[in-house]
Amino acid sequence: MKLYDKVTPNYKIWFSDPEGNGILGDGKWKILLKIEECGSLVKACEELGITYRRTWNDLKKIETMLGFSLLETTRGGQDGGSTHLTAEGRKLVAAFEKFHQKMDQLMEQEFTNLMNNLNE
Repeated sequence: MKLYDKVTPNYKIWFSDPEGNGILGDGKWKILLKIEECGSLVKACEELGITYRRTWNDLKKIETMLGFSLLETTRGGQDGGSTHLTAEGRKLVAAFEKFHQKMDQLMEQEFTNLMNNLNE
């Protein structure tokens, strides 16, 4: 067995603005999925082990860059507040997921080709 037989591919996907500032990537995508799953930004942050304030600020920056809201919130009360994705936010998350699935398939295929070439 050769050393590269134990190699696996790892990669991240993210989109940037023309100046190179990150807009959306794997990390923020996972945060948005978790917010929708939990119905709460606070709960999503707790489950992911990330800070609320930084996450809120990062998501607000993304909204500014994209020009639309990702989140709709209701303030707390007797039942507590909630946070969900807007229709545009859900569309963005779904499109990113579809894109990611295609890139995962391509990466797997091309990695197999690379390993085959190395093993010739």
